[in-house]
Amino acid sequence: MYGRPDTWIAAAGTGIALLTPDGALDWLDRPEDRTPFPSRMNDGVADPAGRFWAGSMAYDGTPGAGSLYRTDPDGTVVRVLDGLTIANGPAFTADGTTMYLADTAAGTILRCRIDPRSGDLLGSPETFVQLRDDEGSPDGMTVDAEGCLWVALWGAGAVRRHHPDGRLLQTLAVPAPHPTSVCLPPDDNRLFVTTARYGVTNPAATSGAVLGFPVPVGGTAGCSWRGRL
Repeated sequence: MYGRPDTWIAAAGTGIALLTPDGALDWLDRPEDRTPFPSRMNDGVADPAGRFWAGSMAYDGTPGAGSLYRTDPDGTVVRVLDGLTIANGPAFTADGTTMYLADTAAGTILRCRIDPRSGDLLGSPETFVQLRDDEGSPDGMTVDAEGCLWVALWGAGAVRRHHPDGRLLQTLAVPAPHPTSVCLPPDDNRLFVTTARYGVTNPAATSGAVLGFPVPVGGTAGCSWRGRL
């Protein structure tokens, strides 16, 4: 948020809140309080212009009950998309003109054209990748310096890298069944992967961890597990 130094913004509970330096919550809006199904917020990320985007889902996974919200710099929360089931992993290209959005339950990664000045969607989302049931479910995502999309595959123990035209370039095996998100720090040829432990029947030692993988410059060479951080 502009003009709020040392303040965090988070998707939490049924809405979007600011976390002040003293730990207090300052709610901007709780849109999921006004939905027909008991729902909660899910994954969130900032775009290159500083707007905060976050998805939602029904607690029971009701199809079509999830939405995508955008929080503008003035604190206004706008519903951008609805009809989703489990909205996950918004990820943006460096110029802010393209957003990728996963609907985890549907196994679908959408591509949306964005006006980088206003944050408005330009046209309807298009299907970027449709995964089969045996390929896992798309979760958290990030875009690298070459414009390629990295996506964590829940249930598959893998992370994939896709070319901007949708082609699969690389699959990285993760030693945990449920990778949840990915991060590429600037100026560091490593990929960080978070994994889930909660709700896993037989968790691996690496479930519920942050893992680091070496990623050679260009990102297309093979990767191997570096270890638990």
